[in-house]
Amino acid sequence: MTAYTSHLAAEIATQPDDWAAALARVEEARAVLPRPGESVAVVGCGTSYYMAQSYAVLREQAGDLGGRTDAYAASEFPAGRSYDHVVAISRSGTTTEVIALLTALRERGQRTTAVVATEGTAIPDLATHALMLPEVDEQSVVQTRFATTTLMLLRATLGEDLTGAIEDARAVLAEDEASALAGVADAEQLTFVGRGWTIGLANEAALKLRESAQFWTESYPAMEYRHGPISIATSGRATWAFGEVPEGLAADVRATRAHFEHRDTDPVADLVRLHRLCLLKAARAGVDPDEPRHLSRSIILS
Repeated sequence: MTAYTSHLAAEIATQPDDWAAALARVEEARAVLPRPGESVAVVGCGTSYYMAQSYAVLREQAGDLGGRTDAYAASEFPAGRSYDHVVAISRSGTTTEVIALLTALRERGQRTTAVVATEGTAIPDLATHALMLPEVDEQSVVQTRFATTTLMLLRATLGEDLTGAIEDARAVLAEDEASALAGVADAEQLTFVGRGWTIGLANEAALKLRESAQFWTESYPAMEYRHGPISIATSGRATWAFGEVPEGLAADVRATRAHFEHRDTDPVADLVRLHRLCLLKAARAGVDPDEPRHLSRSIILS
């Protein structure tokens, strides 16, 4: 199996249609998600944690539809802190740290919602409410469509019109590979940056390339990039920005002779473009993107 015929490749390709289908479930999702004005914590592990980071910022910025929202890795949830509602994201429904946290929260009477892909697993039963997304479950170890569909559905519940984002993603998938990945295909190293809700996307982009292609990546808040990380920027390397770009950052990166990558498109659609780069880099490295080194589909700790 090559990278281009992998489960990962097939799952990447369905994303715009998955997002469009998820829009039919907005009211169902709103019924089990936190109510406007409630204080909320969103938790997950790995990719799910990075989606939680993005959702937390978006919810805080959503005006009357949002409210105070914090994001945590499930293992780092602050003991004793009180929230009106906790949302847990887990593709597999079996992640050890999420199970431990939901078990403890259930004993405290905490209201919770689990967003899960795989049916018949422990996590939905531990939560007060469950939002099941089996239609975007995945066979690849590397998460793509479950994570992006979850985030897009959450964005829709906050009142966002995602029509443009869906069209952007379709255009990304239809674009010639050489054009879509010009400037980054041959980079020997990539650093991803974001601002606000796209910091989570930058973290996720870096993780995706590490998992799928064993490729050297880093990620930072965009305004932090010049406080040290820019020191590794040089010719043959690239910095990829999601969403808003701080004034002067592109010029500062180019002054190092590194490539600066940015598109004025929906940031999650741009993450789909990064997914295409994962397939290319995995193919060139001769690795199976469905079975990353040292990883399994669900991290279950003894």
